[in-house]
Amino acid sequence: MARTTNNTLLKQISGHIGKQIVIKQYGDKTVVTKYPDMSKIKPSPLQKEKQKIFAEAVKYAKAINRDPAQKKKYEKKVKKGQSVYHYALKEYLQKNK
Repeated sequence: MARTTNNTLLKQISGHIGKQIVIKQYGDKTVVTKYPDMSKIKPSPLQKEKQKIFAEAVKYAKAINRDPAQKKKYEKKVKKGQSVYHYALKEYLQKNK
């Protein structure tokens, strides 16, 4: 794992590159790590259920975002700086705990 604090090239970058390395930001530090191997991880039944609910929430939020009438209705509910997508995602998850 590599760490840097004053690297202008990686300063505002995060994510993965070709499923080989991952770039993360922690405060003023940039961390570069190996892409995680999740092939041997087996989710529990509860984790599977939560993943299913989250996938449904994503579908719901994307559908709201795609429909101009629905999106306009949600824009009235959203606070400044908040996205319609994230608001709809949060709303779905709160309803389906």
